[in-house]
Amino acid sequence: MRAIIYGCLIAAGIIFSYTTYIDATSRPVRHMNTPLKDPSESTPAPDDAATITLGAGCFWCVEAVFLQLEGVYTVTSGYMGGHVKNPTYEEVCGKKTGHVEVVQIKYDTSRISTDTLIGWFWELHDPTQVDGQGADIGPQYASTIFYHTEEQKEIAQKSSQAIQPTFDKPIVTALLQAETFYPAENYHQDYYFQNKNKNSYCRMVITPKLAKLRLKK
Repeated sequence: MRAIIYGCLIAAGIIFSYTTYIDATSRPVRHMNTPLKDPSESTPAPDDAATITLGAGCFWCVEAVFLQLEGVYTVTSGYMGGHVKNPTYEEVCGKKTGHVEVVQIKYDTSRISTDTLIGWFWELHDPTQVDGQGADIGPQYASTIFYHTEEQKEIAQKSSQAIQPTFDKPIVTALLQAETFYPAENYHQDYYFQNKNKNSYCRMVITPKLAKLRLKK
């Protein structure tokens, strides 16, 4: 569905807004010393793994970044923050359920800190855009940090204050307590690496983003 929509956007010349978006998120990467791993490497998260849930636009894009960070066990695309139980992708895209497209990250704090994860969160999207990323427009694409602990909340607040001077506009990222997480349909999981050679959205939007971040494409 997204591939069809994106093809229409290209035909209409709206690709310009994606170019502007990529440029807006191309600040120097501050976390180049973060150890990386092959995105295909995934190990089950132990019971004591930390969890944080992040919304930064299309979850295909966000997942493709966090899957590559050493210390991350799993990244699951899904929905959070709405008022409808077990929402479908179509319902969320309909903008009536209140959910945000998110990725839920299970990670080892002894190998990657919460501050580092949130640092990558700022790098991979434009947190100054209200309800959207590039031409992906709607409340389901809102920039959101869903914290699972008070410590995560404090880290996110301090990180936001520290990064704000690097942006020309105010950060609009919502900082909310985590709610029920609904995993997205199976075909959304690991979407980029499963579809990058056959989906125009992957090639035109996600691949350039990963290149800017110097990650595997």
